[in-house]
Amino acid sequence: MSLRRRVLMLVENLPSPFDRRVWQEATTLRDAGYVVSIVCPTGKGCEKKFETIEGIAIWRYRLPVEGQGASGYALEYSAALLQSFVLCWRVLLTRGFDVIHACNPPDLFFLIGRFFKLFGKKFVFDHHDLGPELYEAKFGRRDFFYRLMLRLERWTFRTADVSIATNESYRRIAIERGGMAPDRVIVVRSGPSLERMKIRPPDERLKRGRRHLVGYVGVMGRQEGIDYLLRAVRHVVFGMGRSDIQFGLVGGGTSLEAMRALAAELGVAGFVTFTGRVPDEEMLAMLNTADVCVNPDIANEMNDKSTMNKIMEYMALGKPIVQFDLAEGRASARAASLYAKQNDTVDLAAKIVELIDDPARRAEMGSCGRRRVEDELEWRHEAPKLLAAYDSLRSASSSQRQASGRSGLLSPRR
Repeated sequence: MSLRRRVLMLVENLPSPFDRRVWQEATTLRDAGYVVSIVCPTGKGCEKKFETIEGIAIWRYRLPVEGQGASGYALEYSAALLQSFVLCWRVLLTRGFDVIHACNPPDLFFLIGRFFKLFGKKFVFDHHDLGPELYEAKFGRRDFFYRLMLRLERWTFRTADVSIATNESYRRIAIERGGMAPDRVIVVRSGPSLERMKIRPPDERLKRGRRHLVGYVGVMGRQEGIDYLLRAVRHVVFGMGRSDIQFGLVGGGTSLEAMRALAAELGVAGFVTFTGRVPDEEMLAMLNTADVCVNPDIANEMNDKSTMNKIMEYMALGKPIVQFDLAEGRASARAASLYAKQNDTVDLAAKIVELIDDPARRAEMGSCGRRRVEDELEWRHEAPKLLAAYDSLRSASSSQRQASGRSGLLSPRR
């Protein structure tokens, strides 16, 4: 009989199935014959403590606070770690698991991984964010906690049997900073699903009576540069005299209310629609209606090395992009984007208006991005790489069994 391989995914920053990358990974593993369970926090639309969706069992816990300052993050992450550990036992005693697949942030799940490795379980680290760089982006300093983040990252890599990197920059960090062997680090990009990112007719109502719409989807947090975008909006409206452009911003986060207040302070609240976190249907309506999509991520060490899901989602919908000139942003979008000078809101505004006023160029750039997704970046191109990472775990387990003469980790479950 075939092996029933069992995977437990640990996630802290978003609930499942809302986290798109995690859900794509989970369904890919399920389709390949794995029994998949997820432990994650609750969230809007994901309030149930337990449910099974499309054959994937999801256990959720409530967080006492969404961290902002250092003490807030300490409380949030401590609560998440403790509740995740308790739920790991619940999963172990019901569905069971052979592999823990931990997604950061935070870089603390290695503690759970190390514990269960004592019982023969494997640990896969899914490297979503650069912890040290994320800390520096949020707090603007390299202090004791920054150095602690480096240590936690290093311990995570040392615990991992395999590390999954979202791009080549992350792979280099795993090898050079984390000390992992190159053959144990596999790049699996967060490619969009074209079944989910569907091109549809625009909804003209979202333009609020204006001629054009600029779209954004993503988290409303400090390092996402929404304040830079709002200052660019002010320059578009008052500096360039363009009152014919509406900006639609989709997403929630700790800075949402602060960004609404900033838009009012800058005098552009009437030109900006903040939707908050919304279902996919509303998100797709906004992006499909947009003439141009924007990524205002601030130029810093974290964003320069990180691949943003929003970039490839814009490309999947055939939308031209404007963003600051960052290494991984350029590596993803290539000719589908214009690149403003780093953190220059006036140039960001100018690039947005430049594209708004050139429909032929918009169409050409959008087509270029769509083809790149179809030919290279769509999730169906990345799924085999994820399965290859898991195959390497099984190969290693087989070698260990032959060498030790003992039964291994991924033994048949009848």
